[in-house]
Amino acid sequence: MQRIGLWVAGMCLVAGMAWAEGESAGDFDYFVMALSWSPNWCALEGDSRRDPQCDRGTGTTFVLHGLWPQYEQGWPSYCRTGERDPSRSETAAMADVFGGAGSAFYQWKKHGRCSGLSSRDYYALARRAFQSIGISAVFPKINKDLKVPADVIEGAFLEANPGLKRDQVTVTCTQGRIQEVRICLTKDLEPRRCGADTLRDCRMTDARLDAVR
Repeated sequence: MQRIGLWVAGMCLVAGMAWAEGESAGDFDYFVMALSWSPNWCALEGDSRRDPQCDRGTGTTFVLHGLWPQYEQGWPSYCRTGERDPSRSETAAMADVFGGAGSAFYQWKKHGRCSGLSSRDYYALARRAFQSIGISAVFPKINKDLKVPADVIEGAFLEANPGLKRDQVTVTCTQGRIQEVRICLTKDLEPRRCGADTLRDCRMTDARLDAVR
């Protein structure tokens, strides 16, 4: 019974580390860059919000969900910082990367403040991170809904980015669909091995990939 109690206490500690909020800005180990497959996000959430990125004819493929400061185990969020929030114009200028101004501001509020950077520098770093990763030319050509193994998506990113290794990228799924490709980066935006709590590949062999709109 004592061992079980210690195990439960340990798991609670890990959970507390992962979900803690209000940490000091700038205290983290690496970044996770999450790239969301826009058509799937639209099917699950965006359409009901009438999000502009989900309009027909936009041709949106992967957008930047976020550039997240990460610990080796867990992550900070909603950190304390003396930096000002971005202006409306600064946030609107990031819509092409994040898929919308609302998403850009939310990512600053929850994750960007933890970077220790100003909002302007965080947005600039997020854009640079997004542009540093090649996206296969196959993805914009997907004109019908597909069912694919998740590791095919990972393989496409490894092929488009020869410097990436399998332990530096992971694919997540939700509700039977490909959700995100997550790439682990150093603070200088160099690929690095993901922490154990990040490196959890989706194992689905028939994950849905909705067509580009």
